[in-house]
Amino acid sequence: MSPHLVSPLRISPSTTARTTLSAVPAALLLALCAQAQAAVVDVTVTVENLAPTNSISFAPLHVGFNNGSFDAFNLGGVANPAIISVAEGGAGDVWQAAFAAADPTATRGTVGGLLLPGASSSLSLQVDTSINAFFTFAAMVVPSNDFFIGNDSPTEYRLFNADGSLNLSSITVGASEIWDAGSELFDPAAAAFVGNNDLRRDQQSVVAFNFAELAAFNGLGTGAGYTFQSNLSADSGVYRISFEVSPVPEPGSYALMAAGLLGIGLLKRRRSVPITDQRRTGAPATDERTPAAG
Repeated sequence: MSPHLVSPLRISPSTTARTTLSAVPAALLLALCAQAQAAVVDVTVTVENLAPTNSISFAPLHVGFNNGSFDAFNLGGVANPAIISVAEGGAGDVWQAAFAAADPTATRGTVGGLLLPGASSSLSLQVDTSINAFFTFAAMVVPSNDFFIGNDSPTEYRLFNADGSLNLSSITVGASEIWDAGSELFDPAAAAFVGNNDLRRDQQSVVAFNFAELAAFNGLGTGAGYTFQSNLSADSGVYRISFEVSPVPEPGSYALMAAGLLGIGLLKRRRSVPITDQRRTGAPATDERTPAAG
């Protein structure tokens, strides 16, 4: 029996089509997983007290990454219990509870403790940027009866773009942006940090800008041991909030990727056509590129 010639392996158009089609869902799956990973990020919030030495300090900063629906206060409006819980004493427990009720999917937290002039503090949180693109904050200014910093409009600071990237890298608050809640009468003897806050008296006024009144505390001893001197002007920077972001892959995206790739592998195996060893069959092979002789 004469030896048979075995033709070179030829990739048919149908094989090429199967390979291309199987690559499409794989690419799509990877893109979907990448998109899911991009939505969840690890955000480090760093706060800095920019005020001059011996000037104002700040109570812990209450923060929330949110959908823009929680409106904590309004210029010219009567302060509600949420913002009063920040402005008077700095605890902010009512603010946090009201935030959670208004926006259950928000990511909330509290940064640091008492922040003295020149000090800084940080907090890291995981944020889903697809539903929490906005940033809201509030902290009491001390010494004061009811002064605070915060954003009036809940959509003032859009922190994330649609693709999950940072829209803002920092927020700087000036002295002219310090708020007076209008909820407690000005009285150094009853002011937090320099007096006895248990002596407070209701004011029943409205929220307004007011930093000039801080100079009335000059010369008073503070709870931190230094003698207060405001040394603030309207254009003085007093507080900076900075943001750093890194991606955090969701565990579910890894499972999705693994299941999808496994499914694609099984599909390819089911569709594959085994190459017959033509030398075992004894059937003559024909090179389809060259017409057989008649």
